[in-house]
Amino acid sequence: MASADFASPAVSDALVILGAAGLVIPVFTRFRITPVIGFILIGILVGPYGLGRLVFEHPWLNYITISDPESLEPFAEFGIILLLFTIGLELSFKRLWIMRKLVFGLGALELLVIGSCLATVLAMMGQFWTGALALGFALAFSSTAIVLPISGTKTPVGRAALAMLLFEDIMIVPIIFVLGAMGPAADSEGWEGLLTTLWQGAAVIAVMMVAGRLALPRLFGQAARTKSPELFLAASLLVVIGASLATAAVGLSPIVGALIAGLLIAETEYHGEVETIMEPFKGLALGIFLITVGMSIDLMTIWDNLGAIAAAVVLVLVFKALVTGVLLRLMGARRSTAAETGILMASPSETSLIVLTAAGSALLIQPGTAQFWQIVTAIGLTITPLLARLGRVIARRVEPAPHLPDDEEGEQKVIIIGAGRVGLLVAQMLQAHDRHYVALDANPDLIDRARRRGFRATFGDAARGDAMDRLGVENALAVVLTMDEPVLVQRLVAKLRSEYPDLLIVCRARDVEHAGELYRAGASHAVPETLESSLQLSEAVLVDIGVAMGPVIASIHEKRDEFRQQIEDEAALGYKPKLRTSTVEG
Repeated sequence: MASADFASPAVSDALVILGAAGLVIPVFTRFRITPVIGFILIGILVGPYGLGRLVFEHPWLNYITISDPESLEPFAEFGIILLLFTIGLELSFKRLWIMRKLVFGLGALELLVIGSCLATVLAMMGQFWTGALALGFALAFSSTAIVLPISGTKTPVGRAALAMLLFEDIMIVPIIFVLGAMGPAADSEGWEGLLTTLWQGAAVIAVMMVAGRLALPRLFGQAARTKSPELFLAASLLVVIGASLATAAVGLSPIVGALIAGLLIAETEYHGEVETIMEPFKGLALGIFLITVGMSIDLMTIWDNLGAIAAAVVLVLVFKALVTGVLLRLMGARRSTAAETGILMASPSETSLIVLTAAGSALLIQPGTAQFWQIVTAIGLTITPLLARLGRVIARRVEPAPHLPDDEEGEQKVIIIGAGRVGLLVAQMLQAHDRHYVALDANPDLIDRARRRGFRATFGDAARGDAMDRLGVENALAVVLTMDEPVLVQRLVAKLRSEYPDLLIVCRARDVEHAGELYRAGASHAVPETLESSLQLSEAVLVDIGVAMGPVIASIHEKRDEFRQQIEDEAALGYKPKLRTSTVEG
């Protein structure tokens, strides 16, 4: 029985996928190469166009190949759903509202201009106009699944890419409906279906917004009280799957529901825990998606049509990069941001494959044409990480990042991550005591403002290892993290502590609970904003009512040390810190 189970296609495919994840992630991480390329290469190798061709000659290859590629598609789609869910967790409705001009301005322009221009070129090359429109807009999409993990959402490049990708995700369903209505067998029901989907989708989203704000804090609060990670995970999966099913039931894309679910949870105090607990599942599911992309690449077909495919890939990439870069410059982006974002967004998307399939089903394009552009899309997805590196190199050439003032060789300094209000106050105190420092921030406007005020500041993304290496983190006196981004701060603390065990790491914490999480991640000191404001209020009251300054300062220091020790002790035991302000119970 055990032998038969092991030989079943489902179990064999699962073992291949898990083995690929276990091989790709550590090996490619070791050489600082994104695992995206590794998963796609594994897909090529174990797919029907790789070792799958040799199964009949060598039956034992069944154990290291994917026997049923189509069975992986639901898992690949689930990976995209989890990705959009975690993107929602990093956002908030306030931040999304601030980005509305980028989403519906830049995002709309990027999709419409690129789609219509590509359609015009394809029509001039002999493609019928309906098929040209389908191909143009299919190729105009960019990959949410690959671009955002590379760019993040905090940097100027990440914010620009996020705005365009959000608009593309919103437009998936309308474009597919319009393509169906343009088909030779379409009638008025296609347009009626689109309108029905739009009003029903708006109603479902409104219900989700109201119900989510009322129910989610209670749901996750109850799960947190049980102190059971399994229950917390179950609640997270329930929310994301339920929201995705709700939007899919009315004809919208399930990723819209997943994004809204993430946004709603981002408004609660549990978003950091949810993001942490969902990360491994997102990574595995996304790996499955990338393997399916690799399995669609037929190397023999590419070889037979090498010239045409290479020309198509180059032309699409160059055109999309130029248009996106120009649009960003017209909307006020820096030259470096426009260049890097344009190149990063140049590849077609996993959504392009969906739109191509819909266009083929509507008889707008021939099967051979669909296969040709599917190969072009798959190649574009494969080289996206290489484009990201190229974009960073060109961005530095186009507009070099501000350089640090000349340092003495081997100078030890304090690295301040974040050049906002808190970061510059720390820098000011270090200046007052003649201590060397440098502030690092990914926001060029903050860097320019800091440098104009006489602070030593440089542009860079702390989440990328090269920025910290450039500043000499291995010789730093301390690293001070001042950003108001709890999840990012926690990740940076864990990363710095694993790489530099003896480094002094001082963090700004949002509250006492966040401080405990930072201590568990490896922080040397974590300063909760709420605690410090309470101590300062106490100091002001005591002094103003006539208590001598000396005893007040001494008691404030004593109370601060007491609270810090309590947070460290409880964090070390794995408890969520809960400050005891009194030992007397009424």
